[in-house]
Amino acid sequence: MATMSTPAVALSGPRTGGSRIGAYVALTKPRIIELLLVTTLPTMIVAKRGLPSIWLMVATLVGGTLAAGGANAINMFVDRDIDKVMHRTQKRPLVTGAMTPSNALIFAIVLEVVAFLELWLVVNLLSAVLALSATLFYVFVYTLWLKRTSSQNIVIGGAAGAVPVLVGWSAVTNSLAWTPVVMFAVIFVWTPPHFWALAVKYKDDYKAANVPMLPVVATFRRTALEILVYTVVLVGVSLLLAVVGHLGVIYVVAASLLGAVFVAMSIRLWMQATPKAAMQLFSYSITYLTLLFVFMAVDIFTKH
Repeated sequence: MATMSTPAVALSGPRTGGSRIGAYVALTKPRIIELLLVTTLPTMIVAKRGLPSIWLMVATLVGGTLAAGGANAINMFVDRDIDKVMHRTQKRPLVTGAMTPSNALIFAIVLEVVAFLELWLVVNLLSAVLALSATLFYVFVYTLWLKRTSSQNIVIGGAAGAVPVLVGWSAVTNSLAWTPVVMFAVIFVWTPPHFWALAVKYKDDYKAANVPMLPVVATFRRTALEILVYTVVLVGVSLLLAVVGHLGVIYVVAASLLGAVFVAMSIRLWMQATPKAAMQLFSYSITYLTLLFVFMAVDIFTKH
């Protein structure tokens, strides 16, 4: 397959302050951060069995945002070569020339340092160490190692995206327990069907960039089957959380209904094997995770 042409690097002309700020914000992948924060806050509520202090919630979310933003910026720095090839990523700042790679890397490192210090000084050391560990895992294990070498890249690398629940729990309790571990498992198992559904649409992009995402190296039906298997396991883990985390009827009903829809859509994808069905599943997976964690918090509040 012919390699896609690389877009011209737009370096000409003065850049406004607003465009520079926009480029730095884009480096952090804010839409991904939003999803991480959606899981962090309900976790803190479950850990507290009520509403933590506003100050603690804000401090944890700020630190988590900075840490995730730094990790995403480093990811863009490392992947700037394949981002030029993939249509989905050709408007990223390091591809368009909105900023230099060195400035992006400095920005990312500064974010990580500030995040660690903020979490350590304002929240606690355990939360700071956990947030840093997520960044190191995402950068070195996923981005630098697995992404370009293994079809299981997102399965293992997705662990980094599950760490924010550990950060949220430790922010409240300054410790870890089985409940946040199962929450971690929920996001860990959720990540492959979520990401593979998106990768189906961008299969040709990943193929052109020589990134062995599952849809590139396996048939559509094999990918859909693995999505279905992970989805079934996900529903089981989400219901296990009700037992381990002492959650009630509201959460159990919500997890069951949300999971049933997820499984039904996964079965439809396996039967139809169309990119449209894959994108519908991808969109629903975001709704699923958001509502699942929202109902954790709702369940806690109804008991107090």
